[in-house]
Amino acid sequence: MYKHFLKRVFDFLISTFGILFLSLPMLIIALAIKIDSRGPVFFKQKRVGKGKKHFNILKFRTMRIDTPHDAPTHELSDPKRWITKVGGFLRKTSLDELPQLFNIWVGQMSIIGPRPALWNQFDLIEERDKYGANDVRPGLTGWAQINGRDELEIDVKAKFDGEYIEKMGFFFDCKCFFGTITSVLKHDGVVEGGTGEMKKQKQAVTNENGENEKKEANQ
Repeated sequence: MYKHFLKRVFDFLISTFGILFLSLPMLIIALAIKIDSRGPVFFKQKRVGKGKKHFNILKFRTMRIDTPHDAPTHELSDPKRWITKVGGFLRKTSLDELPQLFNIWVGQMSIIGPRPALWNQFDLIEERDKYGANDVRPGLTGWAQINGRDELEIDVKAKFDGEYIEKMGFFFDCKCFFGTITSVLKHDGVVEGGTGEMKKQKQAVTNENGENEKKEANQ
Protein backbone atom coordinates (compact mmCIF):
# COMPACT_ATOMS: atom_id res chain seq x y z
CA MET A 1 0.00 0.00 0.00
CA TYR A 2 2.86 2.37 0.81
CA LYS A 3 4.65 1.89 -2.53
CA HIS A 4 1.53 2.26 -4.68
CA PHE A 5 -0.46 4.92 -2.79
CA LEU A 6 0.85 6.35 0.46
CA LYS A 7 4.31 7.21 -0.91
CA ARG A 8 2.74 9.52 -3.52
CA VAL A 9 0.44 11.05 -0.89
CA PHE A 10 3.43 11.84 1.34
CA ASP A 11 5.33 13.24 -1.65
CA PHE A 12 2.47 15.59 -2.47
CA LEU A 13 1.97 16.77 1.11
CA ILE A 14 5.68 17.23 1.86
CA SER A 15 6.38 19.04 -1.42
CA THR A 16 3.37 21.34 -0.89
CA PHE A 17 4.56 22.23 2.61
CA GLY A 18 8.14 22.61 1.37
CA ILE A 19 7.18 24.99 -1.43
CA LEU A 20 5.17 27.17 0.96
CA PHE A 21 7.70 27.10 3.79
CA LEU A 22 10.74 27.68 1.56
CA SER A 23 9.21 30.24 -0.78
CA LEU A 24 11.08 33.18 0.82
CA PRO A 25 14.50 31.45 0.90
CA MET A 26 13.99 30.40 -2.73
CA LEU A 27 13.17 34.00 -3.66
CA ILE A 28 16.37 35.20 -1.98
CA ILE A 29 18.38 32.55 -3.83
CA ALA A 30 16.77 33.61 -7.11
CA LEU A 31 17.76 37.25 -6.52
CA ALA A 32 21.33 36.24 -5.63
CA ILE A 33 21.63 34.27 -8.88
CA LYS A 34 20.41 37.22 -10.96
CA ILE A 35 22.85 39.61 -9.26
CA ASP A 36 25.77 37.21 -9.55
CA SER A 37 25.60 36.34 -13.26
CA ARG A 38 23.56 36.89 -16.39
CA GLY A 39 21.05 34.27 -17.42
CA PRO A 40 17.87 32.63 -16.11
CA VAL A 41 17.30 31.74 -12.47
CA PHE A 42 16.29 28.17 -13.21
CA PHE A 43 18.10 25.48 -15.12
CA LYS A 44 16.06 22.88 -16.99
CA GLN A 45 17.55 19.61 -18.15
CA LYS A 46 16.06 16.49 -19.75
CA ARG A 47 16.18 13.56 -17.35
CA VAL A 48 14.91 10.00 -17.21
CA GLY A 49 11.79 9.44 -15.14
CA LYS A 50 9.60 6.50 -14.20
CA GLY A 51 9.40 3.94 -16.99
CA LYS A 52 12.28 5.75 -18.72
CA LYS A 53 9.98 8.58 -19.78
CA HIS A 54 11.76 11.91 -20.13
CA PHE A 55 10.92 15.04 -18.15
CA ASN A 56 12.57 18.39 -17.48
CA ILE A 57 14.17 18.58 -14.06
CA LEU A 58 14.31 21.97 -12.36
CA LYS A 59 17.34 23.33 -10.55
CA PHE A 60 18.64 26.72 -9.56
CA ARG A 61 21.22 27.66 -12.17
CA THR A 62 24.73 27.22 -10.77
CA MET A 63 26.79 27.38 -13.96
CA ARG A 64 27.49 29.91 -16.68
CA ILE A 65 24.98 30.05 -19.52
CA ASP A 66 27.64 29.00 -22.06
CA THR A 67 28.24 25.67 -20.27
CA PRO A 68 27.60 22.61 -22.51
CA HIS A 69 23.96 21.82 -21.74
CA ASP A 70 23.62 18.03 -21.88
CA ALA A 71 27.12 17.05 -20.79
CA PRO A 72 27.40 15.34 -17.38
CA THR A 73 29.61 17.36 -15.03
CA HIS A 74 32.24 14.59 -14.95
CA GLU A 75 32.68 14.91 -18.73
CA LEU A 76 33.56 18.61 -18.58
CA SER A 77 37.21 19.60 -18.58
CA ASP A 78 37.88 21.55 -15.36
CA PRO A 79 34.18 21.73 -14.29
CA LYS A 80 34.89 24.29 -11.57
CA ARG A 81 35.60 27.01 -14.13
CA TRP A 82 31.99 26.82 -15.36
CA ILE A 83 30.47 27.31 -11.88
CA THR A 84 29.38 30.78 -10.74
CA LYS A 85 30.24 32.20 -7.31
CA VAL A 86 26.70 31.77 -5.99
CA GLY A 87 26.51 28.43 -7.79
CA GLY A 88 29.47 27.07 -5.87
CA PHE A 89 27.70 27.73 -2.57
CA LEU A 90 24.40 26.29 -3.82
CA ARG A 91 26.04 23.09 -5.03
CA LYS A 92 28.04 22.64 -1.84
CA THR A 93 24.88 22.96 0.28
CA SER A 94 22.60 21.19 -2.24
CA LEU A 95 20.28 24.21 -2.24
CA ASP A 96 20.32 24.16 -6.04
CA GLU A 97 18.03 21.11 -5.83
CA LEU A 98 15.16 22.94 -4.07
CA PRO A 99 13.15 23.70 -7.25
CA GLN A 100 12.70 19.95 -7.69
CA LEU A 101 9.97 20.27 -5.09
CA PHE A 102 7.83 21.37 -8.05
CA ASN A 103 8.82 18.22 -9.98
CA ILE A 104 7.72 16.20 -6.94
CA TRP A 105 4.48 18.17 -6.57
CA VAL A 106 3.35 17.37 -10.12
CA GLY A 107 4.31 13.70 -9.80
CA GLN A 108 7.45 13.53 -11.95
CA MET A 109 9.68 12.77 -8.97
CA SER A 110 9.53 11.49 -5.42
CA ILE A 111 11.21 12.72 -2.24
CA ILE A 112 13.18 9.46 -2.03
CA GLY A 113 14.31 7.37 -4.99
CA PRO A 114 17.16 6.87 -7.45
CA ARG A 115 18.51 10.20 -8.66
CA PRO A 116 17.22 10.84 -12.22
CA ALA A 117 19.82 10.10 -14.88
CA LEU A 118 20.53 12.43 -17.76
CA TRP A 119 18.73 11.26 -20.91
CA ASN A 120 22.12 10.44 -22.50
CA GLN A 121 23.68 8.61 -19.52
CA PHE A 122 23.03 5.33 -21.29
CA ASP A 123 25.55 3.39 -19.16
CA LEU A 124 23.74 4.29 -15.93
CA ILE A 125 20.29 3.68 -17.45
CA GLU A 126 21.39 0.25 -18.68
CA GLU A 127 22.84 -0.70 -15.29
CA ARG A 128 19.66 0.38 -13.52
CA ASP A 129 17.59 -1.83 -15.83
CA LYS A 130 19.28 -4.83 -14.17
CA TYR A 131 17.69 -3.88 -10.84
CA GLY A 132 14.35 -2.42 -11.92
CA ALA A 133 15.49 1.02 -10.77
CA ASN A 134 14.05 2.69 -13.88
CA ASP A 135 10.55 1.51 -12.97
CA VAL A 136 10.02 3.88 -10.02
CA ARG A 137 9.85 7.65 -9.72
CA PRO A 138 13.33 9.15 -9.40
CA GLY A 139 14.04 10.96 -6.16
CA LEU A 140 15.26 14.25 -4.80
CA THR A 141 17.62 12.07 -2.78
CA GLY A 142 18.13 8.36 -2.31
CA TRP A 143 20.10 5.45 -0.88
CA ALA A 144 23.05 5.97 -3.25
CA GLN A 145 23.28 9.65 -2.28
CA ILE A 146 24.00 8.83 1.37
CA ASN A 147 26.45 6.09 0.42
CA GLY A 148 28.90 7.99 -1.71
CA ARG A 149 27.10 10.34 -4.10
CA ASP A 150 29.73 11.76 -6.52
CA GLU A 151 32.31 9.24 -5.35
CA LEU A 152 30.42 6.25 -6.75
CA GLU A 153 31.18 4.51 -10.01
CA ILE A 154 28.22 3.82 -12.32
CA ASP A 155 27.90 0.11 -11.47
CA VAL A 156 28.14 0.73 -7.73
CA LYS A 157 25.57 3.53 -7.87
CA ALA A 158 23.16 1.26 -9.78
CA LYS A 159 23.59 -1.50 -7.18
CA PHE A 160 22.66 0.91 -4.39
CA ASP A 161 19.62 1.96 -6.43
CA GLY A 162 18.70 -1.70 -6.78
CA GLU A 163 19.08 -2.19 -3.03
CA TYR A 164 16.69 0.71 -2.51
CA ILE A 165 14.10 -0.95 -4.77
CA GLU A 166 14.32 -4.13 -2.67
CA LYS A 167 13.99 -2.34 0.66
CA MET A 168 11.62 0.46 -0.36
CA GLY A 169 9.17 1.23 2.41
CA PHE A 170 8.17 3.95 4.85
CA PHE A 171 10.92 3.31 7.40
CA PHE A 172 13.62 2.88 4.78
CA ASP A 173 12.55 6.15 3.15
CA CYS A 174 12.82 7.81 6.57
CA LYS A 175 16.33 6.39 6.93
CA CYS A 176 17.30 7.87 3.53
CA PHE A 177 15.67 11.21 4.36
CA PHE A 178 17.45 11.74 7.67
CA GLY A 179 20.66 10.26 6.28
CA THR A 180 20.55 12.90 3.55
CA ILE A 181 20.32 15.69 6.11
CA THR A 182 23.44 14.36 7.82
CA SER A 183 25.29 13.97 4.50
CA VAL A 184 24.41 17.50 3.38
CA LEU A 185 25.57 19.01 6.66
CA LYS A 186 28.86 17.08 6.42
CA HIS A 187 29.16 17.61 2.63
CA ASP A 188 29.78 13.87 2.26
CA GLY A 189 30.53 12.64 -1.25
CA VAL A 190 30.31 16.06 -2.92
CA VAL A 191 33.07 16.27 -5.51
CA GLU A 192 33.01 18.63 -8.49
CA GLY A 193 33.43 16.52 -11.56
CA GLY A 194 30.68 14.06 -10.81
CA THR A 195 30.46 10.29 -11.02
CA GLY A 196 33.58 8.46 -9.90
CA GLU A 197 35.57 11.67 -9.53
CA MET A 198 36.81 10.82 -6.04
CA LYS A 199 38.31 7.58 -7.36
CA LYS A 200 39.99 9.49 -10.21
CA GLN A 201 41.48 12.01 -7.78
CA LYS A 202 42.82 9.26 -5.49
CA GLN A 203 44.30 7.44 -8.48
CA ALA A 204 45.95 10.65 -9.67
CA VAL A 205 47.51 11.17 -6.24
CA THR A 206 48.70 7.55 -6.18
CA ASN A 207 50.26 7.90 -9.63
CA GLU A 208 51.93 11.16 -8.65
CA ASN A 209 53.37 9.62 -5.49
CA GLY A 210 54.61 6.67 -7.53
CA GLU A 211 56.37 8.97 -9.97
CA ASN A 212 57.96 10.91 -7.13
CA GLU A 213 59.25 7.69 -5.55
CA LYS A 214 60.77 6.63 -8.87
CA LYS A 215 62.52 10.00 -9.24
CA GLU A 216 63.92 9.80 -5.68
CA ALA A 217 65.17 6.23 -6.31
CA ASN A 218 66.98 7.32 -9.47
CA GLN A 219 68.68 10.27 -7.82
